[in-house]
Amino acid sequence: MNTNVAGMSTDRPVATSLPPEASRRGAATAIPDAGLRRRRKIVNKFALTLSLMAMSFGLFWLIWILLTVLQYGIGGLSPTLFTQMTPPPGSAGGLANAIAGSFVMVGMATLIGTPIGMFCGIYLAEYGRHTWLGSATRFINDILLSAPSIVIGLFVYTIYVAQIGKFSGMAGVIALALIVIPVVVRTTENMLLLVPNTLREAAFAVGAPRWKVITKVTVRASTAGIVTGVLLAVARISGETAPLLFTALSNQFWSLSLNDPMANLPVTIFKFAMSPFKDWQQLAWAGVFLITLGVLGLNVAARLMFHRKISG
Repeated sequence: MNTNVAGMSTDRPVATSLPPEASRRGAATAIPDAGLRRRRKIVNKFALTLSLMAMSFGLFWLIWILLTVLQYGIGGLSPTLFTQMTPPPGSAGGLANAIAGSFVMVGMATLIGTPIGMFCGIYLAEYGRHTWLGSATRFINDILLSAPSIVIGLFVYTIYVAQIGKFSGMAGVIALALIVIPVVVRTTENMLLLVPNTLREAAFAVGAPRWKVITKVTVRASTAGIVTGVLLAVARISGETAPLLFTALSNQFWSLSLNDPMANLPVTIFKFAMSPFKDWQQLAWAGVFLITLGVLGLNVAARLMFHRKISG
């Protein structure tokens, strides 16, 4: 061992070279051979082709549906569509009562379902993450979210319509609200869970109570996402026909009373489209155009709002 004057060791680590076989094995592991690269490219192109084909398949039908709605729906648009009641066969008329009835029922269902869904979503995200009640509520909400709308309509028919002995607009509102609630619950919970815990901890550190942290920090940070969920829920119930067939039914005359059958666009479209009368079929296409335009508008607004929140 070499030592210096003070007796300290001056040894240096000696660099050793790997054997030629080990070097070749390392190079083969680090750099894939030409055959492997070629297989990877083929698999990548195959997967990309399948993805593009699936996207093209979906877009083809979507564009076809939109073009068909435009082709047959625009022809039925006229001032009388918004000013006259649904007509008997062979007479001129419009969809004023159906449009007003849909606005009333969708609006009231949204006003009823949105607060319930928001409060339930806040509980699941802020209080009931790891509790048995939270797990049970989340499970029931998932069932409601995936339940067919006709099942909800039959449920409301059994517990409300059959008990009072007649169809009514309120029954339709209840059925639509039951569809809104699970959508808003899921959206609210997911948006609140996306808020970083550091924001909550910072608010707690300055002495804010929990209710103020939720209202002033987490809910405010999730406002755009929650509103997006509400808009998507409104877009879903705007075209629901099955639950209204068993609850609100329809009305050929102008009626905004929630205690009587109420005209609405989905049921009117269903009835007119199935009829053999050309004038009714034209009104049905005009109603389809109005609902499609409204749903597309709500979806575009929701996308823009959510994108603005992410980019901001």
